[in-house]
Amino acid sequence: MLVVLAIYSTLALAGRLTDVWRDAPWLVDFFFFSFASVGIATLLVGLRIRPGGREVGVFLGVVAVFVMLGVRIVASVAERTHLFEYSIVGALIYQALLERQSQSGYPTAPALRAILATTLIGVLDEGLQFFLPDRYFDPLDILFNFLAGLLAVLAVAVLNRARDNRTR
Repeated sequence: MLVVLAIYSTLALAGRLTDVWRDAPWLVDFFFFSFASVGIATLLVGLRIRPGGREVGVFLGVVAVFVMLGVRIVASVAERTHLFEYSIVGALIYQALLERQSQSGYPTAPALRAILATTLIGVLDEGLQFFLPDRYFDPLDILFNFLAGLLAVLAVAVLNRARDNRTR
């Protein structure tokens, strides 16, 4: 919930910041630093649980996919932030639903629900931008939000599967 609130709290400022930062040479470095920070944090958590070779391989594959998306497919800084923000949202929602499912057996289809919830949060984000003077509604951003949530849920699912196979 805090991540979603953080995303929504930047709605009024993001348009102005994007204009200021558009040609900033350090922005690409900041973007990679942000991704690297998340990657290092994830790695440290992973080392705490002593991952096996399969888990490390899956993790490196997931990192490679996200880096390639950030560098090659996503054309602007704004879309890169969607990838970053909504990947975190999707992964957190999915993990929360998995935890709830392990405790109570509900909900069913946590991956699908997490992707749907992430997409709906992105739709609300874009809908709010329609009413802000410095922002605009962009259906393409909704697609980026959906894809980021989908990739995050798939990444968590594959990492969990690799971890489960190790513990059997």
